[in-house]
Amino acid sequence: MFRTALRNVLSHKARLLMTVLAVLLGVAFVSGTLVFTDTLSHAFRNESAKNYSDVAVAVTSYSDSDNPKEAPGVSTKTLDRIRGLDGVASATGRVSGFAGVADHQGKLIGDGWSNKGGNFSPGAGGKDGQYAFTDGSGPVRDGQIALDRDTADKGGYHVGDTVRVATNGPVREYTLAGIFTTDDGAVGAGGSLVLFDTAVTQKLYLKPGWYEDVNIAATPGTSQAKLLSEVKPLLPKNADAQTGKQVADKQAKQIEREMSGLSQMLLGFAAVALFVGIFLISNTFTMLVAQRTKELALLRAVGASRKQVTRSVLAEALVVGTVASVVGFGLGIGLAVGLRSAMGSFGAKVPGGPLIVSPSTALIALLVGVLITMLAAWLPARRAAKIPPVAAMGSAHLPATTKSLVVRNSIGAVITLAGAAVIVAGASAGSSGRMMIGAGAFLALIGVIVLIPLLSRPVIALVRPLLTGVFGVSGKLAGQNAVRNPRRTGATASALAIGLTLVTGLSVIGVTVGQSVDRMTTDNFKGDYMVEMANGMSLTPSTVTALEKAKGVTAVSPQGGTQIVIDGSDESVSSVKPGDIQQVLNLPVVSGSLDSLARGQIAVEQKTAEKNGWKPGSKVSAKYLDDKKGSLTVGAVFKENQFVSSVLAPTSVLAPHEKTQDITQIYVKTDGGSGSGEQALVDAMGGNPAISVLGRQDIRNAMGGMINTTLNIMYGLLAMALIIAVLGVVNTLAMSVFERQQEIGMLRAIGLDRAKVKRMIRLEAVVISLFGAVVGIALGTFLAWAVGQTIKSDIPHYVLVMPWGRIGIFLVLAAFVGVLASLWPARSAARLNMLTAIKTE
Repeated sequence: MFRTALRNVLSHKARLLMTVLAVLLGVAFVSGTLVFTDTLSHAFRNESAKNYSDVAVAVTSYSDSDNPKEAPGVSTKTLDRIRGLDGVASATGRVSGFAGVADHQGKLIGDGWSNKGGNFSPGAGGKDGQYAFTDGSGPVRDGQIALDRDTADKGGYHVGDTVRVATNGPVREYTLAGIFTTDDGAVGAGGSLVLFDTAVTQKLYLKPGWYEDVNIAATPGTSQAKLLSEVKPLLPKNADAQTGKQVADKQAKQIEREMSGLSQMLLGFAAVALFVGIFLISNTFTMLVAQRTKELALLRAVGASRKQVTRSVLAEALVVGTVASVVGFGLGIGLAVGLRSAMGSFGAKVPGGPLIVSPSTALIALLVGVLITMLAAWLPARRAAKIPPVAAMGSAHLPATTKSLVVRNSIGAVITLAGAAVIVAGASAGSSGRMMIGAGAFLALIGVIVLIPLLSRPVIALVRPLLTGVFGVSGKLAGQNAVRNPRRTGATASALAIGLTLVTGLSVIGVTVGQSVDRMTTDNFKGDYMVEMANGMSLTPSTVTALEKAKGVTAVSPQGGTQIVIDGSDESVSSVKPGDIQQVLNLPVVSGSLDSLARGQIAVEQKTAEKNGWKPGSKVSAKYLDDKKGSLTVGAVFKENQFVSSVLAPTSVLAPHEKTQDITQIYVKTDGGSGSGEQALVDAMGGNPAISVLGRQDIRNAMGGMINTTLNIMYGLLAMALIIAVLGVVNTLAMSVFERQQEIGMLRAIGLDRAKVKRMIRLEAVVISLFGAVVGIALGTFLAWAVGQTIKSDIPHYVLVMPWGRIGIFLVLAAFVGVLASLWPARSAARLNMLTAIKTE
């Protein structure tokens, strides 16, 4: 029986090639994900270990802004004492902070969050072991800097050039003394690294004579643990020390956690691709069993048992799954290499290192491919075993019995209704119902897949008059053929339905949230610009003063955030400028007047006011961050605005209780409108590259850009599932052509020309593809509605939006999939010899 199975594999190469492709793609995704994440994890762990290879003990200090009298870090005196310990080869003090480099156009180079400045700390030989200089040398005096190679290349800078650098103070110009390479994580994350002389760095970021961190190298033979025990007693209370190995191990664990999230996401899409592939594999083996009806019946007639026939089909699946897994594993390794290169092209710097292909990855890839293939082939194998010996005397293809279809439809209906009920219950539960929606979605998807053969008849019947009216005989035959075998049509449509369920659900949620964010910007923001630090830090009051003096500016309202205990409950409070805040933000007043802010009163958002029973004129107690107490008066109640907190207070009321004014954003109104006054604002702030000036469209893009990027990534990952679905349509049409050889021969004999035969097959493919698309779009929209109900309370202006344009594109693509998949089967059908086909049994 095994030899028979092997012979059958080799005699149906074209059919099995599509199955191999389906398994191959899924296995490639799984193995590629595992190899990719293992390689990245290994590279980052090695980099982390390398960075601490010469560090025996690492000292880190923690500043406390609430206790200014506390030492800001590790003093030079303490550093000298550490250097004097037995077993210490060297001790290097480090200081770091934000530093943004401007290019020749004044724009910030790199991502603001990872733009970093640090100190150049040369040893006895005048070199700092942490940096390898390729040009020039390190900065040794005020007015000099060094840049990492990537930043210098991006900015077009060379040794001797003048470079503008923004730190926590005003923008300054420095002379570029050197260019270096480094494994620093800031550069790896797409940022920049600027090195200053140590004295300059301490003055910029800490305090002269003090360091944030200290890296200690040991002499040969000195134990890290022993050195740690001697260093700890010398440290201030706000500093801690660990061995270099402990720090490296801690970073390695953090890297594994970060890689785990990426791996789980990619494996989730691989699972979708494999799930879709199951339908293709099952269809393929169903097709092969149908083609071998007489052969299998003869085997039964000459003594083969049902188990032997089942094992024969499963043996074919084993061979196909093994071949596909091996090839898919090889393709996955190539995919991992490609992903690694792609990260570099997107600006992410990946540490060098070997490709990690572990035995466990190879085993997982093999098991996944083989088990998925055999699982999908199990039902066709069972059907093959049920072929009676008497079938050898006829040409029956064993259509499903009425009883089996009734049982299937009943089960499908129950599962679908149960899934829908759980989804609706989850949607009604709000934010706590997301897990319920996930479980219901799984049930509903399974139920629809089981039920889809029943749905095919009434849905396709709706378009049959259109097919007949437009395409005549070809259209009529295509509509009849599409529902001739509901099981096979349903299985094929299911593959497309699964992919489009996910794509549609993501699109509806993404577009809805995006438009909600857009409406939030349009409805709530009346200003022309929003000014903020690129690294998320606070702006200085001097920036507000500079903007107020800028040409064309009519209103400037800085916003700071703080916490106040009001009437015993913690409230988030926005510090605003009375008068100007009304010009830059839309704050519809429910009661009272926002003019009361100028009199030292507060304004409260409507929900907060209703919850606490406050109204204009209400006196409330206040406890500030400095623990001082006072009394405030509610002067206005306004509708919710996402640009401010639930309580507004004038800056003059909050400033006396704050050590430093925390300004997160500055809203600006100009007489020329958004887009015309940006340069005037930039010039007014001294051309500081670390300060971002965002127009109204920039604000929309910043808020909605992440949503669009996420959607595009999801579409790309789900494309694999749709490719497998195309292969499924090809298989179904090929099976349909095989079953109808006599019919096609007769049609050709009575005058249906080759062009009309091709059109018939193409229309059949389009009908099946569109049927799957309609089911997927309907289910995806339902799931998007349910998910939307759980997030609407967190997103103002949330209204479900149907992206009809995208849905239209999905339908067009589904039709294109049908046309593409029909090319080979239609050509085969048109080329059938009518006489040979007529006498085929």
